[in-house]
Amino acid sequence: MMSLRLLLIAVFAALFSTQVIAQGASVAFGTIAQDTNLPVEVSSDELSVDQQTGTAVFTGNVVIGQGEMRLSAQRVLVVYRATADGIAKMEATGGVTLVSGPDAAEAQRADYSIDDGTIVMRGNVLLAQGASALSADTMTIRLRDGTARMSGNVRTRLSTGGNN
Repeated sequence: MMSLRLLLIAVFAALFSTQVIAQGASVAFGTIAQDTNLPVEVSSDELSVDQQTGTAVFTGNVVIGQGEMRLSAQRVLVVYRATADGIAKMEATGGVTLVSGPDAAEAQRADYSIDDGTIVMRGNVLLAQGASALSADTMTIRLRDGTARMSGNVRTRLSTGGNN
């Protein structure tokens, strides 16, 4: 259902959008800043762990939750910290969807650096925020302050609150 909604927004945005003059745009993402110290919960169809490399690969209907943020994809590589407990980074591919509060974004790939508190989404990025939609080649989300920066072929359709 969420993918259909994003697809409809993308089609509408493509037909009626305007090119953003600058090659980058800053936007808010989610309703609150994300606490990157919260535990990460993962569910999937399959899990493969490699103790030698300190990695795990989740495949098939992967859903990751951290606080109020949810990320889904077909494959997620988790890289654990070499010296301490916990996750260093995650790399999601295949129909990636990220939801935080009322905002939802889709892309071909998302790289989440836990320590930096950033998620970089790449490849046909589409961000839906209510009636507004933005698309770009790349979106970098700073979870600690709830902001995002979109770059590369940025296009937008902004709702003005009127009957447009």
